[in-house]
Amino acid sequence: MNTISKKKHFYPVNRGLRKYLHQYSRNFKLPVHYDDLLHYADSFPYFDKKGEDTLWESVMYEQQSQEELNHGLTMIYALLKTDGDMSVMEHLYVSRIDYCTFGNSNPFRVQIMNQLNDNYDYFYVKRADASRIYGLELEHILSPSRINYLVDADTLIEEHIAGIPGDIFIKQYVERAGTNKVRIAKEFVKFNERCFVRLLGDMRSYNYVVDITPDFEDEQYRVRPIDFDQQSYEGKKTMYLPQFFKDNNVIVDLVMKLLKPETIKQYQNEERTLMFRRLKSARYRLKDLIDCMRRDTISTPEKIEQLKQELSEHHKSKEFLKCKCMGDLVRLNLKTILVKAPIVAEGKV
Repeated sequence: MNTISKKKHFYPVNRGLRKYLHQYSRNFKLPVHYDDLLHYADSFPYFDKKGEDTLWESVMYEQQSQEELNHGLTMIYALLKTDGDMSVMEHLYVSRIDYCTFGNSNPFRVQIMNQLNDNYDYFYVKRADASRIYGLELEHILSPSRINYLVDADTLIEEHIAGIPGDIFIKQYVERAGTNKVRIAKEFVKFNERCFVRLLGDMRSYNYVVDITPDFEDEQYRVRPIDFDQQSYEGKKTMYLPQFFKDNNVIVDLVMKLLKPETIKQYQNEERTLMFRRLKSARYRLKDLIDCMRRDTISTPEKIEQLKQELSEHHKSKEFLKCKCMGDLVRLNLKTILVKAPIVAEGKV
């Protein structure tokens, strides 16, 4: 069983990473920062539609502060969605701000409401952590999904990733009528592969969502991570394989029951091919990112030592023993797993 570090270190955004963020239009001057939201006057528990405590708290501010925050947060939503075009945002307003009291990052969740039709959307305000930013960028470059986020000083803004939380999906959707269990098993194999290739850890069931898309005859599923704090941080190899978290046992059982070993291998190879194609189309951006990671500190010497030993044993390659940091390990893991790709052979990553 995997055991996550009780309290992950926060790593500041260094000069090299800030230069990268500016180069790729992730760095914006924001009207509201994380610390501004900490000065709330009151709070009360937020309950879901079933009346259960979500462990989030809805927070309230003094009237003048509330008005300033509402204007600034709406501007941030405009930056996130329309590059700051406020003309399409006149009918939007902040309807609720929630504060997360558990976990490492203690984010704020901002609900934006459309007053014309009562439709709503969310975004998150968090402390900027280098590990998380590297995780977001690798997801944007190597996964099937694009990620929108903004950074200013010590504040990180993230868009909401829609989907059914993994723990709820496992409890309420796996056994429902109409669920295509084979497709769920297939997607989990691919998700497991994506996490391991780019070394994204801690994919317990509440750290990812399942996006269900109706097809003309059936349903399609996509698993998307929503927590990137454990990007290349832990030292144990199995931390980067969702199959080893007990929360995911129900899905792992489906994979073992419904998919033959050769089919699992086929899906793994399919995902590696798709990752390579994404890598190829964004090879210069990925190289810039990996170069930043290799000059940065995002884990402890003990964890780096453990992971390079375990990856060396896993891949049967002593090259991993030469790695000095997590950036080196991510780079070499990509090259080793995507070894058949010509761009990797040319040393472009």
